[in-house]
Amino acid sequence: MQRELIVGVLALGFVCMWGTIGYMVLEKWSFPDAFYMTIITLTTVGYGEVEPMESRGRIFTIALIFFGVISIGYIVNRFTEAFLQGYFQDGIRLRQKQKVLKNLINHYIICGFGRTGQQIALEFHEEGVPFVIVDSSPEALEAAQSLGYLILQGDATLDDTLHRAGINQACCLVAALPSDAQNLYTVLSAKSLNSQIRTIARVSTDEAALKLYRGGADAVVSPYTTAGRKMATAALRPQVMHFVDGMITGKNRSLLIEEFGIDSDRCPYIGQSLQQMQLRSRSGVLVLAIRRQDGTVIGAPTGETLLLPQDLLICMGTSEQIRRLKQLLSPLNPHG
Repeated sequence: MQRELIVGVLALGFVCMWGTIGYMVLEKWSFPDAFYMTIITLTTVGYGEVEPMESRGRIFTIALIFFGVISIGYIVNRFTEAFLQGYFQDGIRLRQKQKVLKNLINHYIICGFGRTGQQIALEFHEEGVPFVIVDSSPEALEAAQSLGYLILQGDATLDDTLHRAGINQACCLVAALPSDAQNLYTVLSAKSLNSQIRTIARVSTDEAALKLYRGGADAVVSPYTTAGRKMATAALRPQVMHFVDGMITGKNRSLLIEEFGIDSDRCPYIGQSLQQMQLRSRSGVLVLAIRRQDGTVIGAPTGETLLLPQDLLICMGTSEQIRRLKQLLSPLNPHG
């Protein structure tokens, strides 16, 4: 549509130039007079002739009116069609979307809006975290937009697309594209642009999982393996599965599982034991595990376990208890 409008404007400009030169050659008029006559002829305002014209000048004027009406009619038709199709409204929405993307900070990028990407977006939406969906399929993006999600059309494996998605300000990228090769390339691109970003990738085979880990993926998830384990657990320990699944997905709002990153500059309890901190009595939260900076995980920590810089606490409690723990620890983003 934009190209058609430009063609129409160029055609009208050519007619104006042709009319001006024609009057200058045929009637020997000056440039201002010739241009003035061309304009009042094309706009059909009804003013008189600048000077009396000969027959050839009037024939030329008839031709000028004919081509002028065609050019102006074409432009009006294109503008009307563009307005009815929402072309200008789409441009406004595009600029608004670009502004929102530029202002995103600590957001999540979902690459691919297939079945896996749809479920991820649903979970993020329910958690209230900011995210943007990147996909090259217009149909997939139309479905995402109908749900109110922020979208970006493009190839997620390209650096330019990731830049437009705000890769430098994002905290996490989820590669949920249908191909293992695409997910690997997306993770490599993301890590090369932002080495600090956390990357999670969907994978179909064990071999691809190893390559993704080598490529810098922080976590690799196989839908088939995960689904198999979940089904086996549901069969063997149904109540445990129901309890844990409810907390992880947020369906059971009475109890939540959260993680808290310990900032050595903010947390006043560095170097103290869990017993000294009295987190259980002061907040009501149960510390399930502690992940050290070197990756070591301490499950069911005792009261003698010390809190070290850059530790990650995995805790369980009610929403009110979680809130009190946040105030005690002054944590980083709980979703980080």
